[in-house]
Amino acid sequence: MSEMEKMLKGYELTAAEILYHLPDHPKLLQTYVWQEYDMAPKFPILGKFLHFWHLNLDGKLHSVRVASSALVSAREMSLVTDIETMH
Repeated sequence: MSEMEKMLKGYELTAAEILYHLPDHPKLLQTYVWQEYDMAPKFPILGKFLHFWHLNLDGKLHSVRVASSALVSAREMSLVTDIETMH
């Protein structure tokens, strides 16, 4: 599915700041920034990514901060019938 198709279906550009413990130094935290189109408020794509992280990566998750913003949706699109120029 293209980015435009995702936006028209209600997906929003979502960013997550993921803090995790370094595997070799568990008292230290590292930041990972994730960005993808996802659907608020359940964020299923982010949830799948975090599940993959938990099962396959050594760095234990500390916290996740999520930001999401609607870019384009079907209700915001309209046909332009007149254009005027002002100087």
